[in-house]
Amino acid sequence: MEQVETWPPNGRHILAQYDKESIVVYQAYRPEIGLFAAQNGHFGGAFSYNRMSWIKPNFLWMMYRSGWGAKEGQEVILAVRLSRTFFDDCLEKAVPSSFDSTRFESRTAWADAVQNSEVRLQWDPDHDPVGNKQERRAIQLGLRGEMLRRYGQECLSITDISTFVQSQRPNATPPYTHLLTPKEAVYLPQSPAAWMDL
Repeated sequence: MEQVETWPPNGRHILAQYDKESIVVYQAYRPEIGLFAAQNGHFGGAFSYNRMSWIKPNFLWMMYRSGWGAKEGQEVILAVRLSRTFFDDCLEKAVPSSFDSTRFESRTAWADAVQNSEVRLQWDPDHDPVGNKQERRAIQLGLRGEMLRRYGQECLSITDISTFVQSQRPNATPPYTHLLTPKEAVYLPQSPAAWMDL
């Protein structure tokens, strides 16, 4: 409740936990994938590099998507620390999931860009701790191909935060007096080219 007052109430914003060199994104997996990644510091084993994988820098959006780690197949919540250089590179290469007439001359050109892209960008309604939609939009990035390989092998660290999520699940109801969440602020890319869809 201390930090929610500092967040923009509407618009497109990347809310994230970050420092000068790195940014944290979240994913939720079934145990055989999530535990392998946390134990080995990279993605492998049952993880598939042949499909798109979505990363989310916004903790509460991940909690909404995973039901605070209670949904089947999303029990293991991972906090993955990436270099800001790599994250900004993802933003630069991203193609929006929805047609944008200011960026593409036609739907055909946009569809071709989506087909050939290794990073998909999507803006979704952000959610409060209990799951209600907010006017603010939260970002998620879908990675595949070489960008997914780089993500899976070059991440700075992978931490299993499932126990923390489980401990906070009972607190995720109004008035949120005891709810703890990671400290997040609006993230501003360092690369000018990364601002294309922000």
